[in-house]
Amino acid sequence: MRKLGNTDISISALGLGTWQFSNGGNFVGGFWDALPADTMRDIVAAAVANGINWFDTAQMYGNGTSEHNLAQALKAAGKKPGDVAIATKWWPVLKTADNLRATIDERLACLEGFPIDLHQVHQPLSISSVEKQMHAMADLLEAGKIRSVGISNFTASSMCKADDVLRSRGHALAANQVRYNLLARNIERNGILQEAKSRGITIIAWSPLEQGMLSGRFHREPARIQQLPWMRRYALQFQKSRITKSLPLIETLERIALAHNASVTQVALSWLIHAHGDTVVAIPGASSVAQVEQNAGALRLQLSAAEQNEIDERSRLY
Repeated sequence: MRKLGNTDISISALGLGTWQFSNGGNFVGGFWDALPADTMRDIVAAAVANGINWFDTAQMYGNGTSEHNLAQALKAAGKKPGDVAIATKWWPVLKTADNLRATIDERLACLEGFPIDLHQVHQPLSISSVEKQMHAMADLLEAGKIRSVGISNFTASSMCKADDVLRSRGHALAANQVRYNLLARNIERNGILQEAKSRGITIIAWSPLEQGMLSGRFHREPARIQQLPWMRRYALQFQKSRITKSLPLIETLERIALAHNASVTQVALSWLIHAHGDTVVAIPGASSVAQVEQNAGALRLQLSAAEQNEIDERSRLY
């Protein structure tokens, strides 16, 4: 277990992303096929059974549908409020910081009694300044509505500003959720990772498998791309040129996976959560029990320093 930022909240190095629990609701939910309720229950139960103790959701994932489905699945798994940690997100587009305060009870209602352990600003797109947003978050902390504050997709400078404002109120920024994986390593160059390490801010890696690209299955079976929901099918990462360019990395992951009797997915995730000490955690999603069990296997996979370095070097050639 690791600490979430400078809080006393303990989280596993892998959480479960629940974007796929949106059931096709609104534009964002259209990236995934709808899942039956029993499948979502089984996925959550498998996550808990395999050592995952926290779950990431959002207002925008089906306008609360994902939050509701997650709460239902946790109850079906026998979990009570406080047994696991929940991270959700406020959707800020064309909204002011006052909307953070106005919508918090709606978020809590969708989660059906489960507390908000981490409340995040989903995008740096609010009408209000970072300062006003963080003061609103501090108000929610002090009112006991949330346990910690996070942001998502913020630049290094905006992340530092958010942390400074919270610290002026006696708090601290817990996390910045950003795209980070072996095929997307911008945070290593733009100051986000460096500042997060220096300030004790957890980096939550979304899309840690690059929408499934790092599983290797689309390299070996390109026809599977046509079976994806259309919004994913035409994403940039599934362009033929990118699949070709990333093949040497996949081949390296396959060879190391074979040596450990592991999967390519597990090797990619293990590299990610061990490359920077305890700073980086990841939230792969899962649409089946088999996927969540495979992802969770990365928690038990320890690569050698030589393997970590080889993957690092091969990834940098992408």
